[in-house]
Amino acid sequence: MKFVIGKERTTAEAKLESDFVDNSGIGIHYVDEYIKQLNIKNNDFEIKAKRKGLKVMLKINGTLGVGLMRRLEVSSDPRVMLQAALKEAAKEAGYNYKIENNELVFET
Repeated sequence: MKFVIGKERTTAEAKLESDFVDNSGIGIHYVDEYIKQLNIKNNDFEIKAKRKGLKVMLKINGTLGVGLMRRLEVSSDPRVMLQAALKEAAKEAGYNYKIENNELVFET
């Protein structure tokens, strides 16, 4: 089953600008802004997303998955780290996560 969440919002990109102060090394302000768009609830599908430290947690239809922001293993780019962490969390919750035609998609 395939669930399309909606278009990927690019408002989080502003949090990565060189004039925006972020001393975390992993772009936590970008991550927090990005995962806000994942918190949805409709008749078929419910996602709750949050970040705690290096962990990105996705609760999809009641099943929790956790992904880690891995700077050394994955990339130092927050965009790449976040996408890897979201894929890991979704997989742990029993779903596949991907961006398809600029839309966020979860599949079973």
